[in-house]
Amino acid sequence: MSKIGKMPISLPSGTQAAISGGQVIIKGSKGELSIAIPDRITVEQKDAELLVKRLSDDKPTRSLHGLVRSLLANNLRGVTDGFSRTLEITGVGFKAEVRGSQIVLNVGFSHPVVLDIIDGVEVKQDKNQLIISGIDKQRVGHMAALIRAVKKPEPYKGKGIRYSDEMVRRKAGKAAKTASS
Repeated sequence: MSKIGKMPISLPSGTQAAISGGQVIIKGSKGELSIAIPDRITVEQKDAELLVKRLSDDKPTRSLHGLVRSLLANNLRGVTDGFSRTLEITGVGFKAEVRGSQIVLNVGFSHPVVLDIIDGVEVKQDKNQLIISGIDKQRVGHMAALIRAVKKPEPYKGKGIRYSDEMVRRKAGKAAKTASS
């Protein structure tokens, strides 16, 4: 039995779950999300809990068991609390600007980089930080990854776009290596 898959998901007050035809729709104070349930997995609602069960014990079904439970738990957390990711922009002259449904990044290239904001995601700018928030964890993470991929942090001076909780390992430059030997 999957350690994650067998844990029940408790529905807090103010949230509702509807199970219909291979799909679970979760409604909360921030919005509504749905997830398609694979044929090998069933979801039952008992009182204020969702239980994820598998129909067989073969390997593909076992791998889906914990995945479906995690996706349901993430959707539930998203419609109640929401998700956010913070990116820091480090470098002289590096900046970001939110213009309507686009983000304009000036990060050391000869031209500004323009990215479209994914539907269901909100991006706020605060000095040298971008705060990406929304109810869908996958969309928030994907938008943050797209922005970070424009200019990943480099290991010598640390310039680039990084997650706020990311540690960038710094390397000694060429001048520091020759001075020490």
